[in-house]
Amino acid sequence: MKAHIWAFLLVALASFGAAAQDENDVKHTKATKEATSYAEQSIYDKPLMERYVLDEIRNLRTDFQALEKRMVIEITDRELDVADKSLNYANVTVTYFFYLIAGAASLIALVGWQSLRDIKNNTKELADQQLSEIAEQYERKFQALERDLKRKTRIIAENNKEIERINEIHNLWLRAQHSQTPEQRMEIYNEILKIRPGDLEALTHKADAAMEMGEYHWALSISNRVLEVDERNANALFQRACAYARLGAEDQAVSDLELAIAQSASLREAAREEADFESLHGHERFDLLIDPEGQI
Repeated sequence: MKAHIWAFLLVALASFGAAAQDENDVKHTKATKEATSYAEQSIYDKPLMERYVLDEIRNLRTDFQALEKRMVIEITDRELDVADKSLNYANVTVTYFFYLIAGAASLIALVGWQSLRDIKNNTKELADQQLSEIAEQYERKFQALERDLKRKTRIIAENNKEIERINEIHNLWLRAQHSQTPEQRMEIYNEILKIRPGDLEALTHKADAAMEMGEYHWALSISNRVLEVDERNANALFQRACAYARLGAEDQAVSDLELAIAQSASLREAAREEADFESLHGHERFDLLIDPEGQI
């Protein structure tokens, strides 16, 4: 009877240990999947990266405002310095002018009253000439300073406009990430292209949205626009390969995919899971491209 009891206890302990082991395996598998899912998330879906980008843009705006403030202070100081030098120079000029008058009075006593009119006229002409030269000189300096101030003001205004455009484009990218349908994303990408025509990244994402909408010829045309500007754009090559695959041009699709992976090796993993490449599975070049070591 004792033997039966001991046997029953051993069997119960063994069953409990197996159940605990299975539960630990399930938890480990779940944790591994969650970590893999987080690692595969787009960099724009991570809240810390979004916060970092917003902080950087805010710091950039603050720096430009501080620069504008420093420029205004510096230009004002320069204007005050120039005005101060002008007054000092005028004071010295007037002092020398009175010295000349005193010297002229001495010459009058020596030369005689007859020469007083000539000396007076010559002195007036000389003084007018010197004052005119001084005025022209400082007028040229103020004009140059005004041109420099206008140029820097224009640069600051352009930089502020560029910051506003960057903020608007960033908000549109965030909206695109949270859009549910490719049609909504397509509208957002068109808004980005209105603000910044020829944006290659926006065009590439637009081609991807066209692929999701089933507009394969449209996606092919958009990808070609990007590659006309940047023939080594990996994402555009990848999108064109998807379009070719859907349109039945398998050799062209594989060729573009080879170029894309040569530019960005991370696209190899994306190609393995891309639904647009289902028709290419079994193609010798494609299979070798996505699995060069033959592990799949």
